Amino acid sequence: MLHLWEYAFNAATLVAICTFPSTAIAAPSFLNGRDLNSFVTTERAISLQGVLNNLGPGGSKAPGAGAGYVVASPSLTDPDYFYTWTRDSALTLKMLIDEFINGNAALQTHIEDYVHAQAVLQTVASSSGSFLPAGLGLGEPKYQVNGTRFNGAWGRPQRDGPALRAIALISYSNYLIKNGESKDVKTRIWPIIQNDLSYVGQYWNSTGFDLWEEIQGSSFFTSLAQHRALAQGTVLAESIDVTCTGCDQADEVLCFLPSYWNGKYIDSNINVNDGRTGLDGNSILGSIANFDINALCDSPTFQPCNSRSLANFKVLIDTFRATYAINSDIPVGQGVAVGRYAEDVYQGGNPWYLITTAAAEFLYDAVAQWKARHNLLVDATSLAFFQDLYPTITIRKYNSASGNANSSFAQIMDAVTAYADSFVAIVEKYTPADGALAEQFDRNTGVALSAVDLTWSYAAFVTMALRRSGGYPASWGTRNIALELATCSASSTPGVYVPAVAAGAPNVTAPCSIAVNFNVDATTYYGENIYVVGSDLVLGEGDVDNSFPLGAGNYPIWSATAYLTAGATVTYQYARQEDCGHPWILESGTRSLTLPACGGAAQTTNDEITTDQGTSGNCGT
Repeated sequence: MLHLWEYAFNAATLVAICTFPSTAIAAPSFLNGRDLNSFVTTERAISLQGVLNNLGPGGSKAPGAGAGYVVASPSLTDPDYFYTWTRDSALTLKMLIDEFINGNAALQTHIEDYVHAQAVLQTVASSSGSFLPAGLGLGEPKYQVNGTRFNGAWGRPQRDGPALRAIALISYSNYLIKNGESKDVKTRIWPIIQNDLSYVGQYWNSTGFDLWEEIQGSSFFTSLAQHRALAQGTVLAESIDVTCTGCDQADEVLCFLPSYWNGKYIDSNINVNDGRTGLDGNSILGSIANFDINALCDSPTFQPCNSRSLANFKVLIDTFRATYAINSDIPVGQGVAVGRYAEDVYQGGNPWYLITTAAAEFLYDAVAQWKARHNLLVDATSLAFFQDLYPTITIRKYNSASGNANSSFAQIMDAVTAYADSFVAIVEKYTPADGALAEQFDRNTGVALSAVDLTWSYAAFVTMALRRSGGYPASWGTRNIALELATCSASSTPGVYVPAVAAGAPNVTAPCSIAVNFNVDATTYYGENIYVVGSDLVLGEGDVDNSFPLGAGNYPIWSATAYLTAGATVTYQYARQEDCGHPWILESGTRSLTLPACGGAAQTTNDEITTDQGTSGNCGT
C-alpha cells in the first residue's frame, strides 16, 4: 500500500481510523451487466487512466505531487491518503513497467520520473532515520507527495518497500540492457537498486510492520519480496559486472520462507502475538508478486501453482466465504469477495477490490504455469483445492494431451479458469457504473467505501487483466533457485549506502554518528503519541513539530533508534502529542546525553516520562 491509513499509537496496538465515501470518476456511463470480457476490457482502460490520474506532476487528481511520485489516493480526509507510499509506488510502477514492455511506449516518461524521484527520496532524512550511515531512512513507509518527510506517528519501519522498489527497477533495467543500455543501467539506475538491496541484506532478519501497517513481526509478503529482490539483484549485478552488497543473503531468506507454512496454510504474520489465525490476503498478494511463468510448481518461492499456495488459497477463501453477508449462498467452487483477514475491524472489516482481483490473478497465474509445464501434479496437500472444482480428481499427475479439449488436464484447466473468472465477476458486480475503484466495498451491501480512486486498486485490476489475456512478465530466474541450506542462520550483511547522484540524488554526506536507542516508560491513552525533541537535527533542533517519533511496539515502553552526531552533547526532552489538535505536553526540564567520539559504542536510554498524563478530547467518538 501503500498508503494505507493513518494509525494512532496507543497502549499496545495501532488502530485504523475513519471512513470516506466513494465518489465517481468520469467514465463510460455503465459497466455492470456487460459480459465479463467487455467489462474487463473497459475497466482495464479506466484503471490505467485512474493510475495516471494519481501520478505527479500532471495527474488530474494529484495536485502538488512531484514528478515521479505516486499518490495513494486523492482522498484528503476520513481517511487522508494523500501521501506517497514506497510500497504502493513500487507495485504501481512494476505494473507500468510491465505495460511499457508490452508496448505502451508513452509510459516511459512516468517510469523515468520515478527513477529520478526515488533516487532523491532515498536520501530524505525521515522519522525512520537518515540515509547515512546505516540506511535506516529507507524503511520509512510514506512521504508527502512532494517528496518531503512525513513526521507523524506511524508503523515504522516497513521493510517491504526497498525490496519492491528494487524489483521494479531491476525489471526496467533488464529491458534497458536488452536494448543496448547497459552502461546507463550501471551508472544511473544500479546505485538506486544497490541501496535498496543493501537495506534488504542488512535488515531482512529484523522485524518490521506488516503489509497492512498494523503489527510488527515477520511478514510472508515482505519475506517473499526480499528474497526475489536479492535473487534478481545477484543476476543483474553479474550482467553489468558490479558487486551486489547484501545479495549473499538471498539463500538465508529462502531458507526462512518455509517458517510461514504451518502444515495447513500460510501463517502470514509470525514472530508476533497478534491473536489472529494468520490467514491473510497478503499470502495471495505475495505469491502473485513472486509469479514466474517459467517456475516449477515445487519451487520454494511459493508460486501460485505450488501445492502449499493452493491449499492456503482454499482455506483463506473459505474463511471469507463464511465472513461476509454478500458472500452468503455462494457455493464452494465459485468466487467470493475477499478481504484482508477475518478478524479485520477497519471500517467494519470489508472486502477489498485489490485482494478480490488478486484472487483471480492468482488462479490465472497457476493455470498459465501448469500449461507452460504441460502437466499438473495433484498431491495430498492440494487435493482439497481441486476437489471443489473437479470432484473426480485424484492424487496423481495429469499430463496435457495436445489438442484434446476433453482430456482431464484440459477440463481441470477450464475449471480453474472459470473459478478465476468468477472472482472477476464479483468485482464487476460491486464496481460502480463509472468504473471508479475505491479501497473497499461494504460487506453487507457491496457499496464502495473508504479511500476513493485508490491507486493500488487500479494497478491490481490492470495486472489481473494482463494475466487474463495471457500477458506475463519475463521470468526472474526461479529455475536456478533451490533450497540448499541445511540450517538457516540469523545473519545479515552490513549495507553500503551511497547517494545515486547520476540519477539525480543530492550528494548528501553525514557527520560521523552514534546510534542512540531511546526508551521511555510512558502510559498513554488511545490517540496519544510520544516524541523526543532535542538539540540534534534528527530530534528537531528544539522544534516539537519536527521532533522524533517513538513507537509503542513494546508498550508501555516507547522506543526508537536515532543516529545523532558523534562527540556532541545532546539535550532532549520527551513530549506527548495529544489528540484532537490539542497542544503538546512537554517535560518541564531537559535531559543531557554526551555521545562518544566517532567509532564509539551505541547508547541506550531507559527513562520515565515526567509529564502529567494527557486527556483525550474524544474527537474520534
